[in-house]
Amino acid sequence: MRIGELASRAGVSVRSVRYYEEQGLLASTRSPSGQRHYTESEVERVAFIQMLYAAGLSSRTISELLPCVDAPSEVNSDAALERMEQERERLSAHIEDLTRTRETLDEVMGRAREYRERMRAPATPATTAPDSSGALLDCRTA
Repeated sequence: MRIGELASRAGVSVRSVRYYEEQGLLASTRSPSGQRHYTESEVERVAFIQMLYAAGLSSRTISELLPCVDAPSEVNSDAALERMEQERERLSAHIEDLTRTRETLDEVMGRAREYRERMRAPATPATTAPDSSGALLDCRTA
């Protein structure tokens, strides 16, 4: 099948199929005129590659996992599982970092809301004083 049919059947763009081939994740044969031709099994392979991308893996990591598909063995399976565990740990660490970042943003937003409420109160010297961190959280526009 030609590239357009593969892309359509796999639910991806032609550009994605070309990218997968450039990255060494997918192979084709070429006609004498240079057109790419794929086998029926490439439809499943593209779907598998899509699933791995959706799992947050890079093309480099995906290429490390493909020997498990291309040459199934206990050694390749163990290597793939170990690599996926490393990626899972990387993602977990990233999630923890993002959670801390969100908590810090929540704290900043809380301080900004407190300051806004103080601004709405009758003017007193306390409403224009810096907060406990020494910063004045004034988000007003001029």
